[in-house]
Amino acid sequence: MPYFIYRITERPIRMLEKLEEQASYRDAAARVKELRAEHSGDASFVVKMIFADNELHAEDLLNQVREPNPDPDD
Repeated sequence: MPYFIYRITERPIRMLEKLEEQASYRDAAARVKELRAEHSGDASFVVKMIFADNELHAEDLLNQVREPNPDPDD
C-alpha cells in the first residue's frame, strides 16, 4: 500500500488535494518535511501523509472525525 500526501484546505469548505504518492514511509516523510519547510510562513498550508489502499480510501480516512483521547486526569 502506498503513502499519499495531501494538502488540506479548511476554508471556505474542507478540500483535499492529492499532491503525491510515495511507495515507502521514509520517502513520504522526507517529502512532507520538504513541503512544510517550503511553506513554513503560510499558516493555511496544511500537508498530511496517509497510508491507504487507494486514493478513495485515503480521502475517506482524512475526512473521518476522530474522537480525542480521554484525559487520564479525569
